[in-house]
Amino acid sequence: MEKKKRNIAILGSTGSIGTQALDIISMHEDRFEAYALAANNNVELLAKQARKFLPEVVVIANESKYEQLKQALNDLPIKVWAGSRAIEEVVRDENIDMVLTAMVGFSGLKPTISAIQSGKAIALANKETLVVAGELIMELSYENCVPILPVDSEHSAIFQCLNGEDCNEIDKILLTASGGPFRNFSKTELTKVTKAQALNHPNWNMGAKVTIDSSTLMNKGFEMIEAKWLFDVKPSDVEVVIHPQSIIHSMVQFRDTSVMAQLGQPDMRVPIQYAFSYPERLRSNFETINIFDIATFTFEKPDTKRFRNLTFAYQAIETGGNMPCILNAANEIAVSAFLEEKIGYLQMSDVIEKTMQRASFVTNPSLDDYLETDTEVRKIAEEMI
Repeated sequence: MEKKKRNIAILGSTGSIGTQALDIISMHEDRFEAYALAANNNVELLAKQARKFLPEVVVIANESKYEQLKQALNDLPIKVWAGSRAIEEVVRDENIDMVLTAMVGFSGLKPTISAIQSGKAIALANKETLVVAGELIMELSYENCVPILPVDSEHSAIFQCLNGEDCNEIDKILLTASGGPFRNFSKTELTKVTKAQALNHPNWNMGAKVTIDSSTLMNKGFEMIEAKWLFDVKPSDVEVVIHPQSIIHSMVQFRDTSVMAQLGQPDMRVPIQYAFSYPERLRSNFETINIFDIATFTFEKPDTKRFRNLTFAYQAIETGGNMPCILNAANEIAVSAFLEEKIGYLQMSDVIEKTMQRASFVTNPSLDDYLETDTEVRKIAEEMI
């Protein structure tokens, strides 16, 4: 019996995750359909994608780019929408089966909520959604019986290790990190790190913001918070492990001391495809690992004196309330300032720490509180810079 195609909306289609997701759809045209594509600014690439995949609708968040996109696609029967509100609306389409949330940062929160409330399965690549409002997102997921399938390679690995282990208690999660390009740099050397150096990740090909977060270990701090919500564990039960080879994507240790790991090449298309096809594993032409070519696996403890952002993440989730939201907004502003070469590499952590101390704390935040916190924190961080 022929399987029905799964209609997928890709939020952030022009980014690193979005373009690789479209690669998956190209490989499995009999299984997946790009029903809706949304991007923030890259109207040229979005138009090119629309011409290739012929989605039902495309959305450009930047409303000033609407006419340019409309003109580029005026010979095709594709609906063209614009604005952040339009992205929240497009995911409600009854024909959509799954929404890949791959927008960068806080912007992914409201569309993800809209998709969950509409009963869509979520392929989650926007970790900030759970960092900012994990409790709210997981409650909505439960209320609407919506699965959240992780796309991050680490969380996909944990998810795969936990398959069939529902009744077995987790002792701890071992969350692996490459350590980034500066894991052996001294503090003095870190003060001189340039934007170009920071954007040169040794193993992964990612967008600019995620690459910077990876180098500062903020990305790993966010992933720890994400793991806490996805797998219902305490933050103290998530241990970050530096694994420079990036072959073991994460591990789970059970109460009988057994440790299960998921291995593979550092290729984001693997977890994307698994999220799209779950629970089925589709055949692919991705490069496989040859264990005989791997000389050794090494593991190190992270140095939180040099990379303070990881400590900030643990502090934020232990504090709770809107503190992770404060952390996220402060980090977005700090990373943006570094990429614009307004501040130095280590100054990003200074901005984050001081902003966390100054921002208004809310113990039991609502969605409106999260939105107000994000606005307030960005203003505080920008004034500091």
